Amino acid sequence: MSRLVATAALFAAISLPAMAGEIRIACYSDGNECEATTELAKRFMAANADVKVVIDQMPYKAILESLPVQLAAGQGPDLARVTIFGPVMKYFMDLKPYIKDPGYWEKSFGAVLSWMRPDAKDKGIYGLPTQMTVTSPIVNKTLFDQAGVKLPGANASWDEWAAAVDKVAKATKTPYGMAWDRSGHRFAAAAISMGAKYFNADGTPNAVDDGFKAMASRFVKWNLDNTVEKDVWAAAGGGYRDAFEEFANGKIVMYHSGSWQLSRLQKQIGDGFEWQVVGNPCDVACSGMPGGASFVAFKDSKNPKDVGRFLDFLADTPVYSEWMAMTNNIPAHAALQKGGVAYKLSPAGNAAVQMFGANAAKLSPVAYQLQGFPYAGAMFNPTVDRLSQAISGQITLDQAYGRITSDVADALAAAAKK
Repeated sequence: MSRLVATAALFAAISLPAMAGEIRIACYSDGNECEATTELAKRFMAANADVKVVIDQMPYKAILESLPVQLAAGQGPDLARVTIFGPVMKYFMDLKPYIKDPGYWEKSFGAVLSWMRPDAKDKGIYGLPTQMTVTSPIVNKTLFDQAGVKLPGANASWDEWAAAVDKVAKATKTPYGMAWDRSGHRFAAAAISMGAKYFNADGTPNAVDDGFKAMASRFVKWNLDNTVEKDVWAAAGGGYRDAFEEFANGKIVMYHSGSWQLSRLQKQIGDGFEWQVVGNPCDVACSGMPGGASFVAFKDSKNPKDVGRFLDFLADTPVYSEWMAMTNNIPAHAALQKGGVAYKLSPAGNAAVQMFGANAAKLSPVAYQLQGFPYAGAMFNPTVDRLSQAISGQITLDQAYGRITSDVADALAAAAKK
């Protein structure tokens, strides 16, 4: 079955009319989130025999690209696991009438609930965070040891890290020093550390400034001189692509990704080599990007009360804590961030959780502002498309800057008309 046919089949299943008491969930996994939710759903259904929870698992790219089309046609699911809210925000259902204690939700998840709102005046609750994430570099410590190269210090710059991983790669005959997920979100983390502001003083979006250019020029250069694996960004096909398999297979020294990879790091690499999460490089700032997926609810749901019941079940502190332990995710629950999740992790996994938390504490206010912007995708997507073209030699870097600026303006204008 082709990928296109498979994706169509998945969404065809979602678009089936919901039965009384049935909840359909479009779900993607970073690690095992859909499987863990399925296990918890079985427990929920055992206690609520009048509700059936159907979880349709699919690739992240299918959620990103096909969900808005399904919702526009009135054939979307009741819930979907989403990371970029702007394109589907107008279809959100306010859960406040259907959950038992909105105050508990605000107290526990308030920092993330605001990301799902169109503006600061809106007080609706539109979904349940399934994790809190922070971007962070992950290194193959074994390769550093084999090369006899020390890890750069806690406040090392991106240039210092690039030089170090290049030295390690050459000494160990590793193909590349780094790989970055093909993602505007991942690029923004590094750009903000380099001083990118993403917004003007009056709050209007401004994707390309001196800080953005400082990182973009480095990133393109690193792709061209093999410091960064070029194929991740320059390969045909476009769209999101991570570089986890390259890291797991020992082809790169440093992987620029984030905390959502913890489960895969534990499962796929284990003790195959020593991997280590390190601090985000420091230039103007030492910042990554916050983020995380949420189960968002849609207003065309035929069973909103049952949606509320199921999300209340998942949001309950003991269940939510268990859910985070099952998925090896950082909780978006404020109290649980201070402790209370009984992870079953290796020593490397425990160290990774600690470092992810330390990196979260250093996030720039710009990073939170960008993540909370409903149309952040309008800046992320052109960044990926145009820098990829510059890496491939289709356009110059100056042309990329101009086209990113115009693409962002066009995307925001189109969004304003909807």
